[in-house]
Amino acid sequence: MQENTPNRRRITVLGAGAWGTAVAIAVAARHDVLLWGRNAATMRDLDAARDNTHYLPGYPFPPALQVTADFDAAVAHTLRDAEGDDGLLIAACPVAGLRPLLESLKGRPIPNVVWLCKGFEYETGLLPHQIFAEVLGDGIASGALSGPSFAQEVARGLPCALTIASQSAALRDCVVATVHGGTMRVYASDDLIGVEVGGAVKNVMAIATGIADGLGLGLNARAALVTRGLAEVTRLGTTLGGNIETFMGLTGMGDLILTCTGDLSRNRRVGLGLAQGKALATIVSELGHVAEGVPCAKAVRELAARLGVEMPITNGVAAVLFDGVSPQELVGRMLARDPRDETLNPAAK
Repeated sequence: MQENTPNRRRITVLGAGAWGTAVAIAVAARHDVLLWGRNAATMRDLDAARDNTHYLPGYPFPPALQVTADFDAAVAHTLRDAEGDDGLLIAACPVAGLRPLLESLKGRPIPNVVWLCKGFEYETGLLPHQIFAEVLGDGIASGALSGPSFAQEVARGLPCALTIASQSAALRDCVVATVHGGTMRVYASDDLIGVEVGGAVKNVMAIATGIADGLGLGLNARAALVTRGLAEVTRLGTTLGGNIETFMGLTGMGDLILTCTGDLSRNRRVGLGLAQGKALATIVSELGHVAEGVPCAKAVRELAARLGVEMPITNGVAAVLFDGVSPQELVGRMLARDPRDETLNPAAK
């Protein structure tokens, strides 16, 4: 029997990868949740096994979690119910897939939309909220749900804290009322730029930290990288219009620490593989999942160059990923940099 809880909503998660599946599992105890994936055969397998055996194996689906490959039904599931409440549409795709997913929503009556992806669109250098505005305009309440969270731990029901960032106070209230509860805490922010930049660039820093750890450079080096990585994230984020306080919070420092130090981090594992001399294509194939820090490193390097924001760690990671620079050479370059004042001032280099 479904639990009769206040603020029960209809939620559709568009994207049956690890993170989308984890969020669907986490909220299905309190809401009517539909998990959509584009491959009909795969979704039939998920429904039969009641487990996402490919992307998140070992975490059984709650009885209330339903799955479908019917896009029309998935979107219609979130329309206003008999009590007059709008549902919640959660886009759980990588940044590269956000634009085509949103294009599929054009012309449809849709309520609140939240995305889980973290990164910059490589071709345009746009953040997710800017992609959303280009495709669907400003008439739909939307925002980013972000923060330090590994899919496996969320699916297990372990405690985590997230931030919903949106210019819409009504959407922030809706997401807090819907997702906050049990082992999940949700905080609200109107700094959409800061939250998205923090979530994107920390993945690049995690690759750098994985390289350092893989080369056996020690805990001192890890602490230095994380700290200077935070300064780098903050410089870019404040230049783009984010608030400096945001980068001291969950979606800045919190997400950075988790992704740089947690062994479940895909981006950290990319760095570890690079330090072992593996080819990038081999590393990505072994992961079996998208590591957003790889395309993000290239996009951020180009964006920072256009804006005149100095980002030595990002530039170094991009050089290893795309320019043939070895991890050992990267370390030499970083250590050879001139000394300077330590500051989080966005004007500092």
